[in-house]
Amino acid sequence: MDRQLLIASTLCFFTALVRTLLAARDGISLHGRFNFFAIGLGFLFQSAFLSIRGHALGRCPLTNLFEVFVFLAWSVALIYLLIGPAYRLSLMGAFTAPLVFALQTFALAAPIDVPHRSHLSANPWLEFHASISMIAYGAFALACVAGVMYLVQERQLKTHQIHSIFYRLPPLTNLFAAITRLLWLGFALYSAGLVSGFFTGGPLPRLKMVAAFAVWLFYGAILQGRHLHWFAPKRVAALCILAFSAAVSVLWAINFVSQTRPV
Repeated sequence: MDRQLLIASTLCFFTALVRTLLAARDGISLHGRFNFFAIGLGFLFQSAFLSIRGHALGRCPLTNLFEVFVFLAWSVALIYLLIGPAYRLSLMGAFTAPLVFALQTFALAAPIDVPHRSHLSANPWLEFHASISMIAYGAFALACVAGVMYLVQERQLKTHQIHSIFYRLPPLTNLFAAITRLLWLGFALYSAGLVSGFFTGGPLPRLKMVAAFAVWLFYGAILQGRHLHWFAPKRVAALCILAFSAAVSVLWAINFVSQTRPV
């Protein structure tokens, strides 16, 4: 039952992706309302999946790589639904849907939904640490998406080749403001996740600590460079893409180690 809900959710994001591709092929302006509702429906299916899986496990469903990738996709959709309308970034759905679709398709196709071998009881601090950190990843993912939108818009303006599908892209100033807000949101949530990790009551794996602090320092350096005007907006957008790619690689690595050597 839970897997069928995830498949239904993935189809919703796939529908938004197809809608975007058809609009690009036909050279028509894409309105963000359809994608917003498609992503909203997909989010509801995601939430139902995580609820059922969580009740079955008796804890937050973050016990293996499969659940981590689904929770990450849910976090991306959550931040989009909260941030997109608030900052008039509804067209961000055209960029968000492919990312969430890719995450969930990989989770469904890869043989990573294996039972967690640890028999530790649920720890509220540990679950808060894991869940808030994953939601921070959702904010970082949307900063990456906004960075892609910024670079696409900047490239089209520079070359004077603006395609009709992207006529509704927000101005560069709005996109850069959204990137900055998303970075601060993600950094604050991630900081809370790091601090809460020290209250879990158990020993902290050294590899996870080093990896988590490396991600924290990377994003902190981007924000510091933005605040001190060391980086031009285009450089900040590119760094958001690089940072999220590195963060997802780190997330994969630490969770793979956790599954092969549970602590």
